[in-house]
Amino acid sequence: MQITRVEVVPVELHLRIPHRAAYHEAAQVERVSVVFIRIETRESKIAWGCAAFDTSITGETLENVLEVCEACAIRARDLNPLNTEYALSELARLTEGTPSVQCAFDIAFHDLLGLATGWPLYRLLGGFRDRIQTSVTINVGTARETVEMARNRAQQGFRILKIKGGLNPEEDVYRVRAVHDALPNITLRLDADQGYDIQEALAVARALEGRLEMLEQPVPASAGVTALQQVTRHSPVPILADQSVVGPASALEIAGRRAADGLSIKLASCGGIRCARQIDAIARAAHLATMVGCVNEPALLIAAGLAFALSSPTVRYGDLDGHFDLANDPSTPRFILDEGWLIATDVPGLGCTVDL
Repeated sequence: MQITRVEVVPVELHLRIPHRAAYHEAAQVERVSVVFIRIETRESKIAWGCAAFDTSITGETLENVLEVCEACAIRARDLNPLNTEYALSELARLTEGTPSVQCAFDIAFHDLLGLATGWPLYRLLGGFRDRIQTSVTINVGTARETVEMARNRAQQGFRILKIKGGLNPEEDVYRVRAVHDALPNITLRLDADQGYDIQEALAVARALEGRLEMLEQPVPASAGVTALQQVTRHSPVPILADQSVVGPASALEIAGRRAADGLSIKLASCGGIRCARQIDAIARAAHLATMVGCVNEPALLIAAGLAFALSSPTVRYGDLDGHFDLANDPSTPRFILDEGWLIATDVPGLGCTVDL
């Protein structure tokens, strides 16, 4: 298969509900910039990829993402995308420091694999299941606001809520208890977004024992694996590593030291499906669970994350809600959302259309 054309298209997306997290310097995020990649082949196949990034996590900016996308677009024309491992290894030489760009071409090449074979990507990757339940995020707010947002999401059919925290541990405990009292049959997760120290993390975990399914990234990634390990060792609530997982090497260290009970994998932040499968293999060997997460990202990227999540028995948790609140997402998925379940359909490749 020969690539004949690669287009790089930046798009600004607006959030219906502003996003707030403990690690963001700004009070809230109201819009995000992404870069779509359109690949056309001599066989008249058209595939799409997308680079979505959170500067607070990876340090990427729109300017350097666009620059690297253009460089990869030139190199990609000389590569056979069906030789996926070789092609992505070649692009990796250009994408160091910009995992979102590696991800964009990774999912576009995997999309082409599906289009070439006529198979949906989740089946090509393993086809362990055809659906997974996803959590939906509840932003930082007062206890009253948190309960109101939780009720709204529950009315929409979601049965797993991920409550954002990390700004005030005592307030986080109060908010989670309030939601649990209001919605006792809903599964709750707390994402501290690196906001606690070790003692605060343990205090929160002990106060919420029996109410939480998991506590995600309670301590700063910059504190090193030892801090995360100490929390995990003494916490009565399962601990999931998120920002501490930046690639296979960090995943291997966390797994080897039993520094978490599970690993969160975000395709946009780790570099795509190729890298995600490496992290997942490490987790499987270490008997750790994995969660497939996301940033604020278009449905195209969510479809890629879903395909990966459905492919592996190690994936126990889904957190694929990054497209729900985007007001002008040009990508339209073919997967189904039903009562909080994301269900695959047998459309070849990623099964998304993009209107750009």
